[in-house]
Amino acid sequence: MTETNATAARSSARPDVQADFQPLGISHRPSPTETLLRDLKAKDSPAFIGYLPYGFPDARGSLEALRCIVENGVDIVEIGLPYSDPVMDGPVIQSASQLAIAHGGRLEGVFDAVRTVAQAGAVPLIMSYWNLIFHYGVERFATKFEAAGGAGLITPDLIPDEAGEWIEASQRHGLDRIFLVSPDSSDARLAAVAKHARGFVYAASRMGVTGERTTLSASPQELVRRTRRAGARNVCVGIGVSTPEQGAQVGAYADGVIVGSALVHTLLDDTGVNVRDLRDGLDALAATTAALAKGIHGARR
Repeated sequence: MTETNATAARSSARPDVQADFQPLGISHRPSPTETLLRDLKAKDSPAFIGYLPYGFPDARGSLEALRCIVENGVDIVEIGLPYSDPVMDGPVIQSASQLAIAHGGRLEGVFDAVRTVAQAGAVPLIMSYWNLIFHYGVERFATKFEAAGGAGLITPDLIPDEAGEWIEASQRHGLDRIFLVSPDSSDARLAAVAKHARGFVYAASRMGVTGERTTLSASPQELVRRTRRAGARNVCVGIGVSTPEQGAQVGAYADGVIVGSALVHTLLDDTGVNVRDLRDGLDALAATTAALAKGIHGARR
């Protein structure tokens, strides 16, 4: 059955859902992520991309935290969808995700976070394991995400070879597709990711899970070079960037610098598993974000 006939059949069987389906097509909406990265390149500045999980420390607090990092220098925000069985998240983000889930954080509420980031003046991305999007409904997610002002989706466990449904939906709604590469990625894999990515390619600085590090190796710089050679227009580096000095180091060669655990950590107490007082946590988050922004934005000066 063709897509048109299948849609007609569903609509005929359930007239009330006819508006939920739309014909195939391609949106001509420019990529907000690529537009921002192009503008920053004109200023010879890398982007500061900050990650925080939605629902952490709770739904209201997470919206305040998202506004806080935008006000203190983050250009692009990765809004994490808490997941009970994360693949690449280290202990800090795992703790935050567990707290978010315990406080009722669910996918449906993340669209409020997207609107919050967009209204604050940054580019909103969602970072999610594919299972959550698949079970929510790809078309349903894409429709609501676009309506909320979302720019794109980072999918750490989805490769282009298996992303047909998402590629189709993202083309219809003008959403970015951000896939990951690692130092172990073959040239063929880099080329496949570069071909299908929109927005930027996420270069994982090393194999393993997220987390703060005292030093960074030279491998991400070589990975950025290889990924650009494979055809990627924008390559941003994440995993392990924790300090302004490291941000400046990576920002000297990458189009964007991604920081997650170092931001999340400011909202946890010394145990690393409990939430700090929100006011104290937001003060610490503001100071950490501002310092990182200074290092990253000044990386090439």
